[in-house]
Amino acid sequence: MSEIKYNWTKEEILKIYNQPLMELLYEAATVHRESHNPNQVQVSTLLSIKTGGCPEDCGYCPQAARYHTDLEGNDLMGVQQVKAQALRAKASGSSRVCMGAAWRNVKDGEEFDQVLEMVRTINKLDMEVCCTLGMITENQAKRLAEAGLYAYNHNLDTSEDYYKDVISTRAYQDRLDTIGNVRKTNVTVCSGGIIGMGEKLEDRAGMLVALSSLSPQPESVPINALVAVEGTPMEDIEPISIWDMIRMVATTRIVMPHTQVRLSAGRAEMSREGQAMCFFAGANSIFAGDKLLTTPNPDVNEDMEMFKILGLEPMKPFVKKAQPETVEAAESLLEGIGEKPRWTRPEHSIERNEEAKKKAKIVD
Repeated sequence: MSEIKYNWTKEEILKIYNQPLMELLYEAATVHRESHNPNQVQVSTLLSIKTGGCPEDCGYCPQAARYHTDLEGNDLMGVQQVKAQALRAKASGSSRVCMGAAWRNVKDGEEFDQVLEMVRTINKLDMEVCCTLGMITENQAKRLAEAGLYAYNHNLDTSEDYYKDVISTRAYQDRLDTIGNVRKTNVTVCSGGIIGMGEKLEDRAGMLVALSSLSPQPESVPINALVAVEGTPMEDIEPISIWDMIRMVATTRIVMPHTQVRLSAGRAEMSREGQAMCFFAGANSIFAGDKLLTTPNPDVNEDMEMFKILGLEPMKPFVKKAQPETVEAAESLLEGIGEKPRWTRPEHSIERNEEAKKKAKIVD
């Protein structure tokens, strides 16, 4: 089994990324087989439980309220709605449900209590439960853990250097602090990023340095390809090639050998052959379902047909870590304490984000 290294440098990672493709694939596949069953893929279903109206200015995101993207928003879903979706996901082969809410950060109150009940409900269906709700405090992380949360997603998105060209409404350190709060519980960490946002290769390496420096390293690392949505600041960026995705997956596998590497956004544009090479290079998780929050994704039946062709099988839940126990609300030892944390609001502005905001005002 490959040893975990926490002190990778950009130069070392770029050397891996830029080596001849056949050498890169061979090394990545070898590392992958040392720590994982190469014929098993963990399947997650991503469910948007609250869509649109986000106050952030992430340049890639159609859920930002300040951009005009024709996105149809919705208020927080009900617990029974979420349960029905989870049962449907389980029947189609998913072992995990990841619930996403377009919030800057979690606030104690009725809505968070409702999310906690969703976590309890899905965990009792014997499925892994993941949430991506924005920034959270230590107490909020502990309440999620007590409810039975298996994983919390909070992406770094890109390198710290390029981050300031993507988002101006929160700091990179806020993301690291949220991950730190999750690590104070028994909840696993899911954190990755997006490639194809106009960043340099050095930024991709920088993101992997940041992720691999976390101790422990994230149990899941989603690798997203930018899906350029009309109305967002990044609407005109050309899609990256499949070769970029394959190289990024392979490099991530080598740098973080024990992590589940997840093919995430952008998969709808990938051929089966391209996805097969990603699986060979070390990807062992996907998001299933026809939509990832707000962007297109392959149909689950297409995925199952691809699995059959490639001889892959969906991973069962709780293979990597035991199922957490659920504490019912009435028996909870924790409660909301009305925290008002001072999450950072950087003072700089991003020109393309401001231009997209002006366009939205004209359209509206």
